[in-house]
Amino acid sequence: MANKFLEKFDTFTLVVAVLIVSVGLVAIYSATFSSEIDSDLFYKQLYFSFVGLAIMIGVSYLPPRYLSNISYMIYIFSLILLVLVLVFGKSISGSKSWFSIGGFGLQPSEFAKIATVLALSKFLTSEEKERNINKPLDFLKACAIVLIPVALIMKQPDLGTSIVFLSMLLPVFFWAGLSPFVLFTIISPIVISLIALFLGDYYFYAALLLVLIVLILFKRKVYLLIIVFLINVAAGISVEKLFSTLQPYQQKRIMTVFDPTSDPLGSGYNVIQSKVAIGSGGLFGKGYLQGTQTQLKFIPEQWTDFIFCMIGEEFGFIGAALLVMLYIILIIQFINNAYISKNRFLGLSCIGIASIMMFHLVINVGMTVGIMPVIGIPLPLVSYGVSSLLSFMIMIGIGMNTYRNRKIFT
Repeated sequence: MANKFLEKFDTFTLVVAVLIVSVGLVAIYSATFSSEIDSDLFYKQLYFSFVGLAIMIGVSYLPPRYLSNISYMIYIFSLILLVLVLVFGKSISGSKSWFSIGGFGLQPSEFAKIATVLALSKFLTSEEKERNINKPLDFLKACAIVLIPVALIMKQPDLGTSIVFLSMLLPVFFWAGLSPFVLFTIISPIVISLIALFLGDYYFYAALLLVLIVLILFKRKVYLLIIVFLINVAAGISVEKLFSTLQPYQQKRIMTVFDPTSDPLGSGYNVIQSKVAIGSGGLFGKGYLQGTQTQLKFIPEQWTDFIFCMIGEEFGFIGAALLVMLYIILIIQFINNAYISKNRFLGLSCIGIASIMMFHLVINVGMTVGIMPVIGIPLPLVSYGVSSLLSFMIMIGIGMNTYRNRKIFT
């Protein structure tokens, strides 16, 4: 009986997830230790960690067909909440993203991530009509499923969360069978734009030459290659104008990646203090509750988006590296679950979740060490936040569900 249970239950994912949540609780306790006002945040996170654990295990036992059947309903409900929060939501730091319920903040966009992953997976694996992601109409419909919540979230405005939604598109499309040529057509203008904006004209011309060579190797029709190449040229030329349309604070956050000292008391402040904290931690760290940057509160609200710097300061490179390793193990497990699953709906959902988690990890860690823009992305399961914590634990429950039902087609 025990062997039969272990064969179906994804114990490995559960253990890794619990370890990461435990690290988060330890970090939040330290980050709020010297502040009487914020000390209750640890107990809130602890309470909802147990709630999330129960939900996570419950989701892992849901029948796959049931999860598939309610996907569109969950998606529509999430869109309704995104509309309602624009009308009735609480404005925090200029962003109307939260409902205030009984002393807790509920952020609909966090749960909309799950709904969008499920709806996109449902659409791409619909049993009623055969879908082909390489057909223009199916491709556009799939994009619309993601872009509708993105548009609503941009109204809040919340650029960081909006980008998270976009991060799942290409991995899910690739897993669904999107051709390498189409993937290159989508990715290359983005890369060209970044090179043109940040590296200058010479790198821009060199990148265009490389794009041209790759396009020739695809051996597609000449007019298609010309169109794709011109799109890349247009992207590189127009990116500076598009950049100027961003809000001033958004521009500062992006430029601070390259020179935090350009605005040391504004958008560069958190990055500078975070780098000092991580650098001062050395190899083994200063010791738990002994971090000077952490305990003296040099970084505002360090228990949220910048919690990784507390881990780097008090536990050093070794502690930070072990945490990153746990994330990588979890993400690989999700990809493996998708690979071995015979259920395409759950497999695609797993890829979407792995993409979201990887994006959060790369951006959050990157912004604390000064190599990514500060766009308000929490560290999954570690940063304080009830909505973020619960949404990621639900996602993990879906991943565990995929493992449990890996041999079932429907």
